[in-house]
Amino acid sequence: MGDQSFALPSCAQCVQLDALGFAFTMAFQPIVDVATRVVFAHEALVRGVGGEGSESVFAHVNDGNRYRFDQACRVKALELASKLAIPCHVSINFLPNAVYRPELCIRTTLAAAERYGFPIDRIIFEIAESERVTDIVHMRSIVEHYKQRGFLTAIDDFGAGYAGLNLLAEVRVDIVKLDMALIRHIDADPGRRAIVRGVVQVCRELSMRVVAEGVETADEYLAVCDLGVDYVQGFYLARPAFESLAEVALV
Repeated sequence: MGDQSFALPSCAQCVQLDALGFAFTMAFQPIVDVATRVVFAHEALVRGVGGEGSESVFAHVNDGNRYRFDQACRVKALELASKLAIPCHVSINFLPNAVYRPELCIRTTLAAAERYGFPIDRIIFEIAESERVTDIVHMRSIVEHYKQRGFLTAIDDFGAGYAGLNLLAEVRVDIVKLDMALIRHIDADPGRRAIVRGVVQVCRELSMRVVAEGVETADEYLAVCDLGVDYVQGFYLARPAFESLAEVALV
């Protein structure tokens, strides 16, 4: 990250999937508002064209195509979101080390949103936890630029990987998504409950909303609701739906 001395691909090149040398598509998983019990957003999750998991796709991503892949993911997510007539937010993961200059990199997203008629104020960008953020100052500038443009921003998988307290302190996003490892068996684990309760309180003071990811049981659902999270995502409510929208089992 930081200053780059090489030329970035043009906006048109960014969305040419043939140039990647591999194809991919998306599945969508709903994120449900605890208070209203309606779907707040659908997260776009990378999948192989035959329904293969994201690992099969990311195995093809490298330093040479990371930027183009990141841009292509945005376009694919918005294309499908428009096709499926998603009536709420769509949440898109982005690779922080693939965004070199936000004012240029966002052009492809804006063009896709206009092309497919998807409102930019219903787009959420999630900082993917799979990469270490090597330049916090630059990451903060990306988030600030996105927020100025009207996008919502989120930290994905908080509490795992590279998404920790330092990132939360330095980068003021709109939404914090708690990693499923913190949520697993939280109903029977006082330690996990104490941690999540503390994170929720910190986020409240920072005016950030909280998503509990990976909720798989009724007991976990009731526990995170009791702890004050704003949104819930996980198999308990709905599994990701391949190129479609899942039916939500609202409790």
